[in-house]
Amino acid sequence: MTDRSGGNVPDLSGRLEGGEHRLHQRVYYEDTDFSGIVYHARYLHFLERGRTDYLRCLGVEQRTLHTIDDEGLAFAVYHMDLKFIRPARMDDILEITTRTKKATGARMVLEQSISAAGVLLTTATVTVVVINKHGRARRMPDDLAATLLLEASGGQA
Repeated sequence: MTDRSGGNVPDLSGRLEGGEHRLHQRVYYEDTDFSGIVYHARYLHFLERGRTDYLRCLGVEQRTLHTIDDEGLAFAVYHMDLKFIRPARMDDILEITTRTKKATGARMVLEQSISAAGVLLTTATVTVVVINKHGRARRMPDDLAATLLLEASGGQA
């Protein structure tokens, strides 16, 4: 990947390996509360970055999806189950993993986790729905569903 100045930015969007996406993010002061522990709502930001860059690494640009056809296409979080196991702290390097559990019709279910130094901190199961530019449900294009399912199987057809 190359940044706008033409410089090389390896792994800026993470990488796909073994059927899942891995993204590394540092915890900054702005992510924490007064005690230096990551504020609970900030985990949603890390998870969103993981989902967005997962799609980007699969060749799916969300900006392009909005103009895919007259109806447009976007993803919206419908349901999320989170489990906070251990806290992340300022300066931790987080590894956010994302993988597709299911992709059908107008929804997909993603499993995500956040770890630091090999220690599991948070898990999430996220149901995402596909909507049009008017906020109504629509079907996911077959090729996109196939790409997500192929990645979920670790690239094994």
